[in-house]
Amino acid sequence: MQLLSSLPLPVRQYLLVTGNYWSFTLTDGALRMLVLMHFHKLGYAPLEIALLFLFYELFGVITNLVGGWLGARLGLNRTMNTGLMLQVIALLMLLVPSNLLSVPWVMGAQALSGIAKDLNKMSAKSAIKLLLPAHAQGPLYRWVALLTGSKNALKGLGFFLGGVLLALAGFRGAILIMAICLAGVWILSKKFLRRDLGKAKAKKRFRDVFSKSRAVNALAAARLFLFASRDTWFVIALPVFLASQFGWGHWQIGAFLAVWIIGYGAVQALAPKITASISPKAPDGRTALYWSAALAMVPATIALALHSGIHPLLTTLSGLMVFAFVFAINSSLHSYLIVSYAREDGVSMDVGFYYMANAMGRLLGTLLSGWIFQIAGIEACLIISSIFLMATALISLALPKQGDEDSPAATVVS
Repeated sequence: MQLLSSLPLPVRQYLLVTGNYWSFTLTDGALRMLVLMHFHKLGYAPLEIALLFLFYELFGVITNLVGGWLGARLGLNRTMNTGLMLQVIALLMLLVPSNLLSVPWVMGAQALSGIAKDLNKMSAKSAIKLLLPAHAQGPLYRWVALLTGSKNALKGLGFFLGGVLLALAGFRGAILIMAICLAGVWILSKKFLRRDLGKAKAKKRFRDVFSKSRAVNALAAARLFLFASRDTWFVIALPVFLASQFGWGHWQIGAFLAVWIIGYGAVQALAPKITASISPKAPDGRTALYWSAALAMVPATIALALHSGIHPLLTTLSGLMVFAFVFAINSSLHSYLIVSYAREDGVSMDVGFYYMANAMGRLLGTLLSGWIFQIAGIEACLIISSIFLMATALISLALPKQGDEDSPAATVVS
């Protein structure tokens, strides 16, 4: 605690925000794996499992829209800590006896978890904008990349943790352990996080949550299709495919997805160095266009190889590695661009609107992942993924380029 107090205020707050976000993300990844594997073991079909996460994604859409407005009016401290508290409640809801653990009850718990996750994420991403000067584009890109990348590495570890806890402590034991740990984080966050963080100077109306910025709107649309492309084959189809096609167990699936997401998070954190090796200029719409076009080819290639019968397991695993690398660059670029484009006063409103589109993409991808896999298999999921990525690339044509009036290099206020 003494070491934390000796650090400069922006660095101290950044570490608090990041630590808060890390802790939440660890339990969020573990909870998703626990629910997915537990109900797959009970014999639920892929579409039925997808429906368990329906409210998680649906309420994420609503939360980002309303949460950005609340963050601007009440401060990001309150929205972040509310997210932590709601996640603890969602975990406790799953501790009911097994005979009461019905699909509607789990969907309700997942709804609370979805609200909690997006309150926490919106607050963390918005806070970074306020801890740096407006002209500091390089540090902003690095701080956002580090937060985003480390979060996904922790989410991957959460997937592994969920598989291990399910094997060692059972479903209810795992849930109880996570609830106790996260409650401790909530207490620390309430004590140390700055109370006025992110509170807008001017009173914000709810209708202001709908962005008037062309750059923010285009980026939100691109983000929707980017995340729909990933979740269409990754969320439900892939774990069930690995279990049913190759006989993988809970811990194997959890470990592999953990390694995948940890690697994906590491690439996100290193994205500033990777993109700088190609161009030293700050990323812009052209950068996002090139990387999304490159990504569109990856799932299509995996689908073609699987259709041709080329070593299915090796094709799936190696294809996933390539997809992780290119998707991570895309995601990190988008995360930087939205923070850069957002208004400084009431930043959470633009960021919330953008992550509403992100949640809509996850919702669409999750439903398609269960439905398309159930009726047509993994190859069809991959083809849909590639089509969504082509849409992302086309939308990216509308993003500001270097030299445009609303490009990041020109201004950070839309």
